[in-house]
Amino acid sequence: MDKLIIRGQKRLKGEVTISGAKNAALGVLPAALLLGDVCTIENVPDILDIAILKRIMESLGVQFENIDETTLRIDTRKVNSYMATTPDMHKLRGSYYLMGALLGRFKRAVVTFPGGCNFGVRPIDQHIKGFESLGAKVEIEHGYIKLTASKLIGASIYLDVVSVGATVNIMLAAVRAEGLTTIENAAKEPHIVDIANFLNAMGADIKGAGTDIIRIRGVKSLKGSLIHSIIPDQIEAGTFMIAAAATKGDVLVKNVIPKHMESLTAKLMEMNVKIEEFDESIRIYVKDRLTKVNIKTLPYPGFPTDLQPPAAILLLRADGISTITEGIFENRFQYIEELKRMGANIRVEGRMAVIEGGSKLTGAPIKATDLRAGAACVIAGLIAEGETEISNVHYIDRGYENMVEKLRRLGADIKRISGSPG
Repeated sequence: MDKLIIRGQKRLKGEVTISGAKNAALGVLPAALLLGDVCTIENVPDILDIAILKRIMESLGVQFENIDETTLRIDTRKVNSYMATTPDMHKLRGSYYLMGALLGRFKRAVVTFPGGCNFGVRPIDQHIKGFESLGAKVEIEHGYIKLTASKLIGASIYLDVVSVGATVNIMLAAVRAEGLTTIENAAKEPHIVDIANFLNAMGADIKGAGTDIIRIRGVKSLKGSLIHSIIPDQIEAGTFMIAAAATKGDVLVKNVIPKHMESLTAKLMEMNVKIEEFDESIRIYVKDRLTKVNIKTLPYPGFPTDLQPPAAILLLRADGISTITEGIFENRFQYIEELKRMGANIRVEGRMAVIEGGSKLTGAPIKATDLRAGAACVIAGLIAEGETEISNVHYIDRGYENMVEKLRRLGADIKRISGSPG
């Protein structure tokens, strides 16, 4: 398997351009199934998760054409199957969006249970609750989720917990339901707004995306031939912002929406990191010693759980003792055992990590335990003395486009080497 080799303690300097948002693209591509026509999607990230999703959708009859490196033409006219049951379904959490899209189009769907990173229980009960409220019958047997409906009828749905996946899935199905659907306690992440904008451009009637109440008035059909551009990736941007601060560098992060980054920039400024915001870019640089902070992850607009592992590395650089409280997932500190191999002084107390800043990290063989933990391992390697070897690189490939190349252009000493399988 491939590995990353990093020789640390080099300040990152220069400019980096952020790719399209993974989480938005994972919703927009399935949403194209509702169209039954042709559309063009720009700013699609070249990452493993998208490659897997495309293979799954091709098994349904979707045709993809690469217009250029980041632009896809999607033709869903010849889709004739409502069964997403390929082995690839186990590799991708976002594959569950095919439930809402196929149910909306065919009033039927059979999907394999989704996969993805394993850092705690991520049930789909709120998805099922939503589909049943719209009139679908849901059966779970032998690892398959079977959805059937003679017709979908709009309903008022209150989510018991804020769930990005359930919000998107219900929205996808409700677009083709009869009447008005209201989702209360909806998630507000930027990629939900992006998916809603894409659907509205096709003729859907969705209001309130980005607030905690979304109203969807169903339509009989959607129109094609549109061009939609995926928003910049909030988490990739945050990862590079944190990497710049951790290496005490000076980096201009381009192709970002500064408003999406407010929860992170507020914490960086609290830590003494210098921030300059422009229309579509943010400059991060460090002149003074970093100060301790306490972080709690929360649904958007709170501090993103996906930036929790990278943030832990930055807190190792701060003076004093900081804490991170994980407010979303119950088991997202698995990566800390890897950091301890490098000399990190961190202890976990339930959902809180207590981080003692100031200790030096020393390069060591470590492994990525999930996608964002992989990003944290990379940042740890960037600040460590000596050489760090990171395995399980496929996790990083799932969500970061050309990470090695982007870091090298910023001055990092990082390379990817191919190893034997196993």
